[in-house]
Amino acid sequence: MTRAELYAVLDRFLAALNTRDPHALDWAQGAHHSENNVMLEIGDGVWGTIDRLGDYQLRFADVKTGQVGYFGTVIEPIEESAFTLRLGVNEAGQIAECEMLIVRQSDSGIKFENCRYWDKPILHREPEEPVSREEMVRLSNGYFDTLQRNDGTIHTKFHPDCNRVENGVQTTRNPDFAKIVPVSALGCEEQFRMGNYRYDDDLRARRFPLVDEERGLVLAFGFIDHSGRLREFQLTDGRTVKSPVLRPHSFYISELFKIDHGMIEQIEANFITVPYRMPSPWDAL
Repeated sequence: MTRAELYAVLDRFLAALNTRDPHALDWAQGAHHSENNVMLEIGDGVWGTIDRLGDYQLRFADVKTGQVGYFGTVIEPIEESAFTLRLGVNEAGQIAECEMLIVRQSDSGIKFENCRYWDKPILHREPEEPVSREEMVRLSNGYFDTLQRNDGTIHTKFHPDCNRVENGVQTTRNPDFAKIVPVSALGCEEQFRMGNYRYDDDLRARRFPLVDEERGLVLAFGFIDHSGRLREFQLTDGRTVKSPVLRPHSFYISELFKIDHGMIEQIEANFITVPYRMPSPWDAL
């Protein structure tokens, strides 16, 4: 399918979601539909509670695999929530897969204050020096290798100005957020060079279902597992710090990587707490 055709499917989906009308869409027979890592009947979950979509909209597509993705927000009666959407579209233009991640802070064990959802031009522009599809996935997977049991070793390449936004909060080079999480004063590579995330035991069930080669974007899903056994650890500068996670815990994550010049230039991520070691229903398909 073309990018225009995939975006047309996305537009119809968003319009249907905005009016709580899943039956307005053309679903493939046996279509799979998940919300927050649980398979649901089409029309269940957010379809019954959404008031409207928020203003933030970031869309991207993989014309080779018939995938289209979206970062935005959904507004329900209690709150506005960060929202990731992935649709798999078959050759007939029907929706065969729908994967949604909704960061409802009222349900979260880790709450982010002062969330803000804004457009980032770097995620829209075409790469100046694109790399192959395989290299884009390798660099994205290398990010997860770097994060897993982070000891200061870098398994990918970061642009010096790389920034990361998680659940509507910039968690790099952010002096305001650094008052709560000091590591947020640093850039992407600096955080990892210091070994700040040693407590991330396992980056599990990694998937890279969507690669937008034209825009230099890779959409990934997976889990971060914390055993909770590590109580304190040493950074690469010699300081000893306490782990913030002291019980078995897992995040279900959606992560978008901007790749240009053979480096990660920007990261957009949404994640939620799920039961420890929860499997992905998508792995069984």
